[in-house]
Amino acid sequence: MAVTAIPEQPFADPVTLWAVPVGELGGVGRHVLDVARTGLDGLRLVVLCPPGPLARELEAVGAAVVVSPDFGPAAGVRASVRALRRNARRVGAAVVHTHLAYADVVAACAFATDRSVQLISTEHGIAGEDLLYHGTRWRSRLSTHLHSARLRRFDALIAVSESTRRTMLDKWNVPLPVTVIPNAVNARPVRTRAEEGGPRILSLSRLAPEKRIDLLLRAMPLILERAPGARLTVAGTGPDLESLRELAADLGIVAAVRWPGFVDAWEAMGRHDVVVQLSAWENLSYTLLDARAAGLRVVATDVGGNSEILPPANLLTGPTPQRVADAVLTAPAVTAPEDRPGSVADMVRAISAVTTEVIP
Repeated sequence: MAVTAIPEQPFADPVTLWAVPVGELGGVGRHVLDVARTGLDGLRLVVLCPPGPLARELEAVGAAVVVSPDFGPAAGVRASVRALRRNARRVGAAVVHTHLAYADVVAACAFATDRSVQLISTEHGIAGEDLLYHGTRWRSRLSTHLHSARLRRFDALIAVSESTRRTMLDKWNVPLPVTVIPNAVNARPVRTRAEEGGPRILSLSRLAPEKRIDLLLRAMPLILERAPGARLTVAGTGPDLESLRELAADLGIVAAVRWPGFVDAWEAMGRHDVVVQLSAWENLSYTLLDARAAGLRVVATDVGGNSEILPPANLLTGPTPQRVADAVLTAPAVTAPEDRPGSVADMVRAISAVTTEVIP
């Protein structure tokens, strides 16, 4: 176990220990990093997470982080419960704030009878369709019962979108109010490029079935018929990489598609004209928030919290390759509405307020 920036003496401010069971830099990792960089008002943030890129980035920004291979799915529930309980005592946590379902369950087990520690959960990802992540009806029902049971131990609940809040209320027996604190990004200027012979199209997501990148690939031949200079960048990594590459070969579009792996989102957006996200479900996508903040053209499916980010002109219902192709070639640019600035500082202040409220 590695520990960074944790003093021998107790912290002056109340400690909120963020339990993050993943080590990668996905949406949850970005959320945690944004809060760590900004700092919680009147609170001391300490992050517990497994080894990986997230821990390294937290260390780089000077955050207090406990890096434990004993915490997370790879370690198992029993070891994770012990690690969470041990480290909460060690840093003198007044609050344990969990992220993702695994950490929610671990915290509910670790502090089932210990009411000296307050529990907060932020829900980042819950799909409206039961089978999307669970695969079978019985697994979905088991997950529902598990969440309904663990929620009884929590003192505050946060959802990253209004859509997420509604889904929580629909699926689980939620015993307390759910506060919506949307994910947020700070707008940065990006050097957008003029289209030269065809749009430069960007997919920026995990290469997994629920992201439906295969649908975008199937739309590319139709796009190329009308814009022969169009090019697609499929950024990201994931289990579908090889099958998607094979599909691109079968479709005869290899020369028009790039596969760079992980990229810096803002740099990539500066080299592209259109961001496309055809996910089966999203809660409040950082990719779409970034694209809106950058003022790019955007095409996305009308699912989850996407309508909280994008106007109807940029949303697709019942996408088909033809509809995707049409939208990619005609979708307008998007800008953030003036009445919803959604800065990172606003998000962090709201999280601070919820946390402070549960501390006795």
